[in-house]
Amino acid sequence: MTKHMTGTRKDWLAARLELLKVEKEFTRRSDELARRRQELPWVRIDKQYRFDTSEGSASLAELFGGRSQLVVYHFMFGPDYMAGCPSCSSIADGFNGIVTHLENHDVAFAAASQAPLAKLQAYERRMEWTFPWVSSLGSDFNFDFNVSFTEEQQREGIEYNYRREAGWQVAGIGDSLTKRGEGPVAEIAATTDTDVATYTRERPGMSSFVLEDGVIYHTYSAFARGLDGLWGMYQWLDRAPKGRNETGTWFRRHDEYDKR
Repeated sequence: MTKHMTGTRKDWLAARLELLKVEKEFTRRSDELARRRQELPWVRIDKQYRFDTSEGSASLAELFGGRSQLVVYHFMFGPDYMAGCPSCSSIADGFNGIVTHLENHDVAFAAASQAPLAKLQAYERRMEWTFPWVSSLGSDFNFDFNVSFTEEQQREGIEYNYRREAGWQVAGIGDSLTKRGEGPVAEIAATTDTDVATYTRERPGMSSFVLEDGVIYHTYSAFARGLDGLWGMYQWLDRAPKGRNETGTWFRRHDEYDKR
């Protein structure tokens, strides 16, 4: 017998209509948030960034592909990783289907990572992805947009997600991430064949850019839980009867689940 509250269809409909009021308010708030994102001041980018792509070396301007807007997902795949971050991988599973739609709405899309292009391409084939994915190795791009950090920065403490994180302690990374290098972050790091220190020198995020009159401007960035809305499976889980219902790190790369 279920322990969850039960009722008649009439009871359910009454409760659903009350919830609908809250959902409509949330939608209106979401529309307002989108408007405020678009009203942020633009920051001119004068630095010349280069990327390795499947078609050769490219500038940031060339990633626009003739469009006026560009959105970049900062995918956690550092130079020493042997596989992409499983969290980023589960988000990226939703990218293939959106690219065509974005491109036909004047928005270019690319994922960018620090790993060499050959590593990205091998993993891309494994995951059966087709979205544009570029290597920023050798460029300041990831560092300038606060998603990659040096060992020295890590020891001193980094700025990520618009706040200061504690530097490395005697063992393990700052308490804001793990308990002395143990726990979920260490488990995830192991899936990339790295330790916590190496793994957490990369962070997830997304950034938006606009190209106007030959000038590129940075318009928006989000990190950590600011990416929740891009994580397709969570949008569905939030509407499932038991919600996210998480105990530990349950998700895997899509080819690592047991066949059922």
